Amino acid sequence: MPADERARAGRAGSGSRDGAAAKGGTARGTRAVHAALPPPLRDAVDEFADHQATVRNRSAHTVRAYVTDVVSLLDHAARMGCGDVSAVDLAVLRSWLARLRTTGAARSSLARRAASARVFSAWAHRRGLLPSDVGALLASPRAHRELPGVLRADQAAALVEAPYRFVGGGAPLGRRPSTGGAPQADEAPAATGSSGSADVGAGRTGADADDGAGPTEQADAAGCGRTEKGDADGAGPTEKGDAAGGTGGAEPAEGGSGGGRPGSAAVDDAGDPVLLRDRALLELLYATGVRVSEACGLNVADVDHARRVIRVLGKGGRERIVPYGVPAQRALDEWVRHGRPTLATPRSADALFVGARGGRLNPTTARRIVGGYATAAGLPRTSPHGLRHSAATHLLEGGADLRAVQELLGHSSLASTQIYTHVSVERLRSAYRQAHPRA
Repeated sequence: MPADERARAGRAGSGSRDGAAAKGGTARGTRAVHAALPPPLRDAVDEFADHQATVRNRSAHTVRAYVTDVVSLLDHAARMGCGDVSAVDLAVLRSWLARLRTTGAARSSLARRAASARVFSAWAHRRGLLPSDVGALLASPRAHRELPGVLRADQAAALVEAPYRFVGGGAPLGRRPSTGGAPQADEAPAATGSSGSADVGAGRTGADADDGAGPTEQADAAGCGRTEKGDADGAGPTEKGDAAGGTGGAEPAEGGSGGGRPGSAAVDDAGDPVLLRDRALLELLYATGVRVSEACGLNVADVDHARRVIRVLGKGGRERIVPYGVPAQRALDEWVRHGRPTLATPRSADALFVGARGGRLNPTTARRIVGGYATAAGLPRTSPHGLRHSAATHLLEGGADLRAVQELLGHSSLASTQIYTHVSVERLRSAYRQAHPRA
């Protein structure tokens, strides 16, 4: 997404959404709050958004999250009588956080709001809008990092093999492609930016919440207007739209009874293109541990079949090379050779994973695919982010170097990767308690 579009997205904030209540104690949307700010404060927000988008090259989601927090802060400052940025001091920042705490904001949310305030304060001081960097002295509560839930190795294997295991068994495996009509909801819009990168992992909300690099899409749904609850609700790996109870205009799969859940008839052909796509997606997510947005953003040219690596464009525009194994290679080969050509249309462009109508696969549908197959296989409810957690944990349990896992996952900080060492220790401790006679 061009920098000017990211800046506009940031200034727009949450638009008409009323989630700003959790951020600024008001039911008005961020756009309305922004418009009501005194002109000097409003101009400061706009300039700050432009700086984050054009100079810092932040994603649209990150800019939006920063702006939502700063608008809430400056709205609170205006209510305290601050007419411009120079009047904002440490007392105002602390008062703002205290007010958020009284509204029930979680410790992780408060920590993120404080981080936004510090970034804004540092920028305003460099710009000469603040006489000193008042945010540098702002303390924030240490967020409790819950240990991510992970699948066992046998459970992960059962999940990635589910598309073939349930062929002909009545399990919901998605729709067959149909022709004509409007694009299906399983496809990303023509210009997605970084949309859909939030995950509902095993007990964790937020895209890519494992990388604590500022207020990105891991922000509360109230702030960014983005929640994916229900994406992995066990509705089956059908294309987006089925959960609402309608068929979305798609025909049942051939050989299906046409009854039961709409659009989820059994597939009796192992060469079904949707089935091949689902298998390749599951194998790749677990083999590489990439984020769901990164997987859906892959192009055909990003896959090096000879070296068995993919080129991934991650957060902050950082590019990395991630290897994958033989099972994922077989699944990708089958998809690229036999599945994708069947679904691809001129709309597909270079997208590696496409929907039933040929557009780039939407991350929301990818979450539903993973959640649906996990339910069909009788596994704990999981998501692409749960597979990411599992891949990282299994690598460390297998003896992988922590730095290597950090590079594979695309973490900017080693601290984000270290949480998986805690997961491994907890599993060892659990096994010890169960097996040792004097535990």
